[in-house]
Amino acid sequence: MPHSKRTATGVLGGLMGLVGLSTVAGLLVTATITPAIAVSGYAASSAIEMFDKMPSYLKIEKLMLPTTIYAKNDDGKDVKLTEFYDQNRIPVTFDQVAPVMYDAILSSEDKNFYTHGGIDLLGTLSALARNASSGSNRGGSSITQQYVKNVLQQSCEAEAVGAEQVRACYEESTANKGTQGYQRKIQEMRYAIQLEKEYSKDEILIGYLNIAHFGGTVYGIGAAARHYFDTTPDKLTVAQAAVIAGMVQEPNTLRIDKPGGTLTAKDGSPVNGEADGYRLTKIRQDYVLNRLLKDNKITKAEHDEAIKAPITPKLTSRPQGCSEAKGEEFFCAYVTSIIRTDPAFGETKEDRLAALRRGGLSVYTTLDTSLQSAANKAISVVPGSVSYMNLGASGVQVEVGTGRVLSMVQNRPWSDQADDKTTTQVNYNVPVKNGGGSHSAGSTYKVFSLINWMQQGHSVNEVLNGRVGEKTVLTGCEGGTQEVKTGEGKGAIGNFEGNRGYTGTVARFTKDSLNSGFLTMAEKISVCSTNRVAGDLGVTLGDGKPLDQFNNPYDVLGSQAVAPIDMANAYAAIASNGTLCAAKAIDRVVDANGDERPIPDTKCERKISEDVAATAAYVLQSVMSASGTGSGARTFDGVPIFGKTGIHQFLHTWMIGSSTKVTTAVWVGNVAGDERLENHYESGYRLSRIRNSIWPAMQRAANSEFGGGEFPKPASELTKRSYASLPSVIGLDTDAARQRIEDAGFSVSVGDPVPSPEAEGTIVEQSPGAGRVVSGTTVTISPSDGKGVVVPGVSGNPKDATAALNAAGFSNVTLSCTDDPGAPTQGVVTGTDPAAGETVARDAAITLNYQAKACDGGGGNDGPGNGNGNGGPGNGNGP
Repeated sequence: MPHSKRTATGVLGGLMGLVGLSTVAGLLVTATITPAIAVSGYAASSAIEMFDKMPSYLKIEKLMLPTTIYAKNDDGKDVKLTEFYDQNRIPVTFDQVAPVMYDAILSSEDKNFYTHGGIDLLGTLSALARNASSGSNRGGSSITQQYVKNVLQQSCEAEAVGAEQVRACYEESTANKGTQGYQRKIQEMRYAIQLEKEYSKDEILIGYLNIAHFGGTVYGIGAAARHYFDTTPDKLTVAQAAVIAGMVQEPNTLRIDKPGGTLTAKDGSPVNGEADGYRLTKIRQDYVLNRLLKDNKITKAEHDEAIKAPITPKLTSRPQGCSEAKGEEFFCAYVTSIIRTDPAFGETKEDRLAALRRGGLSVYTTLDTSLQSAANKAISVVPGSVSYMNLGASGVQVEVGTGRVLSMVQNRPWSDQADDKTTTQVNYNVPVKNGGGSHSAGSTYKVFSLINWMQQGHSVNEVLNGRVGEKTVLTGCEGGTQEVKTGEGKGAIGNFEGNRGYTGTVARFTKDSLNSGFLTMAEKISVCSTNRVAGDLGVTLGDGKPLDQFNNPYDVLGSQAVAPIDMANAYAAIASNGTLCAAKAIDRVVDANGDERPIPDTKCERKISEDVAATAAYVLQSVMSASGTGSGARTFDGVPIFGKTGIHQFLHTWMIGSSTKVTTAVWVGNVAGDERLENHYESGYRLSRIRNSIWPAMQRAANSEFGGGEFPKPASELTKRSYASLPSVIGLDTDAARQRIEDAGFSVSVGDPVPSPEAEGTIVEQSPGAGRVVSGTTVTISPSDGKGVVVPGVSGNPKDATAALNAAGFSNVTLSCTDDPGAPTQGVVTGTDPAAGETVARDAAITLNYQAKACDGGGGNDGPGNGNGNGGPGNGNGP
């Protein structure tokens, strides 16, 4: 173990620091630098003056350390997703390093470390005298001075942007020639004296071993032991310690992780690789071993054994980047995009990049690995690539009431390289600023019209004429309209599967996703105001621009391109009773010292009233009913859900829905191009409907873990029935009657023709009748068949009445007699069935009702028989 005893030389160095820096400068200049003055032309007096004016205090900044990103596993434990670093470093404490490692570095670099005061005068004098004639200023640096050099270099690199600036930092901190070299050396000396006063020898030595470069991106003894020999510093052998100690002289040349060599000879053959047994490194290792033996730090047997043994690296890589977050690559990319852009991680982009790659942060994310696993399985029904289109698919889940992103998946695998046909770096779930894209929302965007409708005081049970036809849509927020044709034909906006539309409620329009109905709504609430509702709920164009800059009629049907995560948060706001929570991917951040750091501001704000949110949820639940457009995506697990489907011109298909706990958004479509989804099948599903496989699988997983309760009851004011005046259409022809009723805002049902003397096709019946009725009521109208006859009124005796009915055209007359002792013997007519005045078909059966003293045939000569149609006319013979 290194000792801490100090010799006379060490005492002298310390005293010199106490006497004064000017004295030290004079001694150094006259005793060590003067021999070089003749060559350099540098005046001793100038050197002394320069020394006096140099900064005397060196602040040791925090080490550049990897940043680690974590997620929670099924057991609630934090598991590492990946790391990011410029310098692969694993800091260790003094007692975590084997004594032989200290001995190796001291014997080869600074054998007097524990006996000098920061500057090895004898070593410096020897080096400078030796270098004077060559013009070089190399050598003679104590461990303390080397520590100073490394600290200065890292401080510079911590501010560097790009490889060129990093290289400039290296050149500045290692300058060896001319005046610049002398200045650097003298400055290191001054700083070294200061460090020796402030820190113990052990602190300086472990500080040096933690900061030193050991080739490539490997920095510090902890990373070097792990990278080159797959071990820890406390378990290093004599041979391994000698290899690592030797590297500090030429780290990139003497590294042993390049089997193909670190240099190339003039003949093109590799040097210092596996083929030559890492020859240059072996030479340096032998030097270190010889110094260890000379200093009595190892035995002769240990020395000889290590000298004879070949260098045998056991390389262990330390992967970094999102490609190492297997199955979570795109979520990882989303998190790093936040670190790179959010002011919580630094004022400038350079500061934020440094925090990611050098800050030593522990970033604890919101990712739920259980839901992520289920989501990856669900999205796998969509291939990563197909031959017929640029096919993409994505899914994202957020926690209701917090905005925490729980899962984020897509079909195409991540790549660290540029996009190709099978991989991508584009995150289909997020906006452009976070490394994503955007997709036309389709009918999932109609939820903003629904909310806008209610916010402007309308009931969801208000009835509108949603039939196809000409619509005068309100567009701009400051006024303006545009004529839109719905239905079929060039330029017309149609409904799904050619639906002609109907007059109905806004709630029904939503359940059926009726385009013509929503354009009718836009005749009362402007497209601009609907786009602004979406903006209030956190939705923008994929490039971050506001949605209300154009305000085309088709916007209300989802023509604008948005990011799924924004849409998911908007739907989550409905599920959380109107409170919008910004997407949150980071729960907390801890720095290298274990202190909590501020995280990005992701506050929750009320954006819509509780009444509007509750009523929107109520309407959206109907979408998921057996007759709604979302019926194919039901979860069947007992957890209440709402949702909305969307298809944009068969180029994109969406499903967004939520429980009271978790919201899920799924998109499938063209990343680029315009291939129609309904023309292709994958995994047994038509692509336009494959959302019905992905969404319920993801939502069921969320329901299983998080559960979910009943949504609040809708507001009575926003679900009230409205009344309207229904006109009479009796006497009109069928087409005119239909037009009048529909113009009044009602639906029409034409019944079967009914017998009537009116001209065929004339409306003779209407139900309900004219007057004030509930809006949206379906009115049934019945036309005349033109064959009806009015039943005449008859009286007197049955015989005459029958004759009168026959004369009116009714041949099917049946008599029905009732005994009445007070009635005439020949009988008296009491009425008919159908009654007089009713219109019936000519061949309708008419029942003639009459009363007689005796219905059994006891009448007079001309009386009827028994009155029941069972006997002939009377024969004059009484009973």
